[in-house]
Amino acid sequence: MIDSGTNTLVVGISGASSSGKTTLSRLLRDIFPNTFILHEDDFFKEDKNLTFKHGLKDGDCAEALKIPEMAAALAYIKTHGSFPPDSASTEDLTTVSESDSLVPASTIAALKAKVKQWTSEIEAGKNLCRNSSLKDPGSNSGPTLKICILDGFLLYAESMSAIHQYMDLKYFLPVSYGASKARREARAPYLLKDGSVWTEPPGYFDKIVWPNYVEEHGWMFEGGDMGGRVKRDVVREKGIEVLGERTDGDMETTVKWAVECLIRNLTSWIAE
Repeated sequence: MIDSGTNTLVVGISGASSSGKTTLSRLLRDIFPNTFILHEDDFFKEDKNLTFKHGLKDGDCAEALKIPEMAAALAYIKTHGSFPPDSASTEDLTTVSESDSLVPASTIAALKAKVKQWTSEIEAGKNLCRNSSLKDPGSNSGPTLKICILDGFLLYAESMSAIHQYMDLKYFLPVSYGASKARREARAPYLLKDGSVWTEPPGYFDKIVWPNYVEEHGWMFEGGDMGGRVKRDVVREKGIEVLGERTDGDMETTVKWAVECLIRNLTSWIAE
């Protein structure tokens, strides 16, 4: 169960590039009280420090990340229930509109109502609700549970072992090669933390992004086939819950699944 001294639960949400991780993270932040996001993208090294692969700078691998700084941020969050000083992510302040997420407002409203009912009836929900905008003004006793969603393209591979101890729940969104490539290449250029803009060179997805994804996540799939079956026994042993159907970014299906998982996991977690 959660460390009694922190009452901060870290929920990993990972998957291939453009699988819907960040959109899902923001939706969950808006649906659940006392929830904030730590984005792995905030820990990329500067462009000048990236290594080359196939003649291209590789920004989609563990070596492109400041892993010690990421681990330190997670350790601080587990202890304090908030971002380390001066390190709050600007992405965490972004609101997800219906047009951005393609999830009907009626679905979001229904999920918020479901969570609100859960926070009023189940002890785990009541803990999450304390000191939040959903709380009963007369209910302020007991510890407050906070959720930190860790949103990242590379979380569960062995190359990221330094952060594994900080994750309490792990969710994974599978996506097909075609859907991932189409969305990735349709995205606008990246605005980096230093204010500069990074535009992906031609061929970057096929030479860097997808091969790196296969290399780091092949162990999760039968025969290393990223379009095939998930090794359920392997991911179960690692404590990873995988979206059961390959929705290829159907965010309405994905967010419904994630809300159900979180309610179920949090309820059983607190009860232990």
